[in-house]
Amino acid sequence: MGKEAIYELALGKGGVVDYNRLASETVIERTVTALKERNIETFVVENRQEALRKLIELVPEGAEVMTGGSTTLEEIGYDKYLIAHPKKYQNWKNKIFSEKDAKKQAELRRLSTVSEYYIGSVHGIAETGEIVIASATGSQLGAYAYGARHIIWVAGTQKIVPSLETAIRRTIEHCYTLEDEHMKKLGYSGSQIGKMLILNKERPGRITMILVKKKLGF
Repeated sequence: MGKEAIYELALGKGGVVDYNRLASETVIERTVTALKERNIETFVVENRQEALRKLIELVPEGAEVMTGGSTTLEEIGYDKYLIAHPKKYQNWKNKIFSEKDAKKQAELRRLSTVSEYYIGSVHGIAETGEIVIASATGSQLGAYAYGARHIIWVAGTQKIVPSLETAIRRTIEHCYTLEDEHMKKLGYSGSQIGKMLILNKERPGRITMILVKKKLGF
């Protein structure tokens, strides 16, 4: 299915959605139930500080860790935490960035998709439990879909929307637009939706979601 077909599917349901509006307590409760039914363990925290504490608690010392590019992780301070504790984990990012040979660096990126823990965020969470993640290159999607042993996602509750169709729509018309602007400000030509993952159900014990009652990321 091409981008335009996905876009038409999403828009077909119609309606205007405020993609920055935080979910109500009732919606959060309904979403947590739906996520758990799809075997996604879910924690709800109040703020960025609690999100960081919970994330640190969930990752054992000495574990292999890889992080996907994530504004959310930056906003809760996890990137700075990893930099401040370089010996606490086996950090794939350190291996990747210390390798100067382009071909070897690309191979390390590929190998990182089977990291023990792969940590990032998502673009859309349906109240019915489906999760949508888009990527320009797909570098993190293999890890999310199957490769990594454990996945931890951190997401603000503004990413919760009523349905899968709306989650796709949010990803295309909201997240992509903001990411494209963000990349251009950093001096790149922009971004794209190269690949998209829809997670419908997971095997028990593999994926954990930390929902934060604050607006985080796109």
